[in-house]
Amino acid sequence: MRSNIVSNRKSVYLFIITILFIGLSSWGFLVHRTIHQIAIYSLPEPLQSFFYQDMTYLVANSTRPDTRRNADKTEATKHFIDLEAYGPNAANEMPLNWEAAVKLYSKDSLLKYGWVPYLIIEQLDKLTNAFRSKNKDSILFYAADLGHYIGDAHVPLHTSLNYDGQLTGQKGLHSLWESFVPELRIDQYQLYNPHTAKYLKNPNKAIWLDIRKAATLVPELLAIEKEVSAKFNPETKYKTVMRYGRQTEVYTKEFAEAYANGLGSTVNAQLIASANMIADFWYTAWVNAGKPSFITRDISLNLSAELKSFKLNRLIQDELLLSKKEKPEN
Repeated sequence: MRSNIVSNRKSVYLFIITILFIGLSSWGFLVHRTIHQIAIYSLPEPLQSFFYQDMTYLVANSTRPDTRRNADKTEATKHFIDLEAYGPNAANEMPLNWEAAVKLYSKDSLLKYGWVPYLIIEQLDKLTNAFRSKNKDSILFYAADLGHYIGDAHVPLHTSLNYDGQLTGQKGLHSLWESFVPELRIDQYQLYNPHTAKYLKNPNKAIWLDIRKAATLVPELLAIEKEVSAKFNPETKYKTVMRYGRQTEVYTKEFAEAYANGLGSTVNAQLIASANMIADFWYTAWVNAGKPSFITRDISLNLSAELKSFKLNRLIQDELLLSKKEKPEN
């Protein structure tokens, strides 16, 4: 059964990629790139300057785990956790650490039904070791990957077996929530928030708190789609486009706008929560490594200007948000 679920989930990701080429960016592109950038603005010095000088790399490679799925068959289940598969109250009862989870559910089950919170802690350890060794390439590599998985953990449908609304007759909801809506509305989002990266004494607990929050949003986003769909018919809800010689059904802009209105600030709030946690995990890795120092080039003027723009929530208007300036790699 799970092999079919994973296969279907891969099909959903292919659908998301199709949407991307139509002119949209998925959470794996637009939002992942955005949250990596604004996470840097929440860091203290000297870590902020260290990451800022390679911000273009971090933003561009924030989507690397998604592209890795094409070549690595083990990658898919690293991006989610289907909580229902672990029991009716799994969000509150699952062990916080990998070893205890393996004893309770078995490694095979965890690798089938998703293990993103445990992977995040694994990536945190790798980033910490990279900081200890002062290996800049490794630091940037693991920082980008860690940020990606943290971002995925904040997508509500990444916590459910009903990951695409396919179990409730709402197939396609995955890309609608994490792709179409933010692409339409990011210009209106409040990207600034006054968060300052904090040290996480218990990072396992921190990521699970946010996963539980994401999971609680699933019933609402499903219900809102039902409410909005009742006001549309198939002809006004979907449109058919031709891509790569195949007909593909996608949502109309009118339907996506109506759904975005129903969601309110939910996607914006999850975007900010993702960025804040990325900053916290990066900072925690650095502190755990002994706060190593690095020689950085003078970027103070550019950074100062961007921080000012960030605080005024003008990154997009000032053409400083890289995810809006650069096209994702094919």
